[in-house]
Amino acid sequence: MTMLYIVSTPIGNLGDLSARATDVLRNVGTVLAEDTRVTRKLLNHIEAHPKVERFDEHTAFAKTPLIVERVVAGEDIALVSDAGTPGISDPGQTLIDAVLAATESEQLLTVIPGPSAVIGALTASGLSSDAFYFGGFLPRKTKAQRDAFEALSGLDATLVFYESPKRLVKTLETAAEVLGNRLSAVVRELTKLHEEVVRKPLLELAVEFGLRDSIKGEIVIVIAPIPKERTVRVHVDKYGGNQ
Repeated sequence: MTMLYIVSTPIGNLGDLSARATDVLRNVGTVLAEDTRVTRKLLNHIEAHPKVERFDEHTAFAKTPLIVERVVAGEDIALVSDAGTPGISDPGQTLIDAVLAATESEQLLTVIPGPSAVIGALTASGLSSDAFYFGGFLPRKTKAQRDAFEALSGLDATLVFYESPKRLVKTLETAAEVLGNRLSAVVRELTKLHEEVVRKPLLELAVEFGLRDSIKGEIVIVIAPIPKERTVRVHVDKYGGNQ
């Protein structure tokens, strides 16, 4: 069946590519990639040789209508990100939306699930996953970032964000100022050789990473929900004394 395959790829460890994803990448005619160089390394690793086309934030607007036409016309195409699941803080979302809108009467899209930095970091943090909010990349400017935290300050959910190593310390400080010194985790280089999970209150995280000579790698910040107020139960006995 003609299909646009949304293929999740490893976020670090190539061994995380699923057997189904491998099979799809070996058999489709075309793979759409953010960075063709990154994707070709993965394809070479699994001995897959499809045509690789650039599809990133700079080309998505122009290419999306043409790719939809190709899928409808009967071409099998796979969409991948540099790492993780396409459509998550990723230009692939535009294409996914367009294909679904153009093919309402047919199922011409399917997802090959797999690695996701959001879910991996949330799991590794040990913080509540009953309800969580993923905010992608935070604004770069402090005022806009502060406003973003303010808007989320009353949300009873774990907060998950991507962040640059260069902005990490400042972001942790701003988060503490707005949200309070909540228990949080910095998840760095997930699935890679130097994988690290540091879990402490926000201000302690800011101090720890601020003392490092350098911070490198892919980073996810996970912030615990609003702390629950502790209820103190007081028992009054028949003589009027509290216990």
